[in-house]
Formats: sequence, C-alpha cells, structure tokens
Amino acid sequence: MKRAGLWIGTVLVGMVVLTALVSLVWTPFDPTLVDPSLSMAEPGWPHLLGANFVGLDNLSMLMVGAQTCLLVGIIAVAVAALIGVPLGIIAGMLRGWGGEVLLRGVDILYAFPALLLAILLAATLGGSTWTAMLAIGIATIPAFTRVTRAATLSVMSSDYVLAARAAGTTRLGIALRHVLPNVAPVIGVQASVSFGIAILAEAALSYLGLGTPPPTPTWGRMLREAVTYLFTDPLQALWPGLAIAGAVLGFNLLGDGLRDLLDPRLKEVR
Repeated sequence: MKRAGLWIGTVLVGMVVLTALVSLVWTPFDPTLVDPSLSMAEPGWPHLLGANFVGLDNLSMLMVGAQTCLLVGIIAVAVAALIGVPLGIIAGMLRGWGGEVLLRGVDILYAFPALLLAILLAATLGGSTWTAMLAIGIATIPAFTRVTRAATLSVMSSDYVLAARAAGTTRLGIALRHVLPNVAPVIGVQASVSFGIAILAEAALSYLGLGTPPPTPTWGRMLREAVTYLFTDPLQALWPGLAIAGAVLGFNLLGDGLRDLLDPRLKEVR
C-alpha cells in the first residue's frame, strides 16, 4: 500500500495532538488528585486504565502528559531550527574554509548530547520543562545545520542561482528568494524526525528527574514510578511506554513519509 507509513504516522500524530487538545478542557479525573483508596486499582470502570500507587488516574495523567510531550517537542524543534537553519544556509553559501570552520564549530555540539546538557543546565538552573526544552533544542542544532547545508549546496549549484548571481542579486536575496524556499521541504522532514527524538529525550530526562517537576504528569516520570511495580503490576509501565513508543513512531513515520513524498528522487516510477 502506497504511502502507508505516511498515513499511519499522520494518524498516530493526530491522536497525540487530539489527546493534548482534549486534555486542556477535559480529563476523566483530576490528574493531580490523590485518592489512597484507589491505590493500584485495576483497569475498569470508571478508571479505564486503572490508577497508580497513590491513586492517581492513569488515563488522566496520560492525557495531560501529551501536553508536555508536544510543548517540549515544539519549543525544542523551534530552537534548533531557528539557529540551525540559518547556520546551515550560511555554511552552504560560504566558499572555501569559512563554511568548513562554521560546520566544524557546530559539530562540537555533538559532544554534548541532550542528556548531558540537561544535567549541566539542571545543576545551574534546576530541573524544569524549560531546562529540558533548551537542552534538547541545543543538542538538535547540528542535525538541522548539516541537513540544511547539504540542501543549500545542491541549490547553489543550480542554473537559476547562477543566473541570479550573474544578475547581481545579493547573497541575502539569493538566500531568501531561492535557497530557503527550496530547502524548506528538507527542513520540514528533519523537524518531524527531530520532534520524535525530542519526545524520547524529554521522557528520558523526566525519568531521571531532570524534566518537568511534579505535580504535572509526564510520561517519563510515570514510567519511572512504575518500575518499582514492574513485576507486580506491569500495566503501570505499559501505558506510558505505549504512549512514548506511539508518539515517537508516529513522528518518525510521518518524517519518512514526507521525505518520500517531497523528494523526487525517491518517488516510485509509474
């Protein structure tokens, strides 16, 4: 089936977005209301996914956790794109050693993954949602820079750019009129893939206690709290695990599907 990955990814991402939007106005129960009488309640009515060890409704926490998931992904990807895309275009348009020096400087960030950056920032600013978003965004900058630079090099070798340069168009004009519109599809694909990576990184940071602090529910912290009861009640770990896996899979499939759709070299021959 053609475009199956794209459609599956769109459905999964749509479910995450819809869940987050619904949770803004409604959840089955208060996700922060502790009820000891419901401790480790099994799935059933009215708690469809049961309750955790302190009596918090799992479904309500999952729904609110989708908000944090999307917020971190949007801000982290925006930070990475706003910095990485201009750097990639500049590196691709600069000739000689200038572009290489800029690219090598950006590559230094690869030595500081999101987790390490979050630990460093948490030590100075304290663990929070903004710390996680900033750390993930900075760590994702090199990916945007390298992808944008590769696409820029391809655009700069095209005939219409050569004609624009011959006509006296400035570098800024070429970047805005020719380079940016033509590299936008590649940036969109990278943003979708990076979104999934950001969700996974945020879950890891929350699992380590470096993400969003309590009482706001997050999928990563739900997973950490469920580890203690992994052998007595594995469903506590199953729900947040499925949510994380589904969201990451959805954005990855969406990114792959967009790449196949937008890249003419990958289109099927009919």
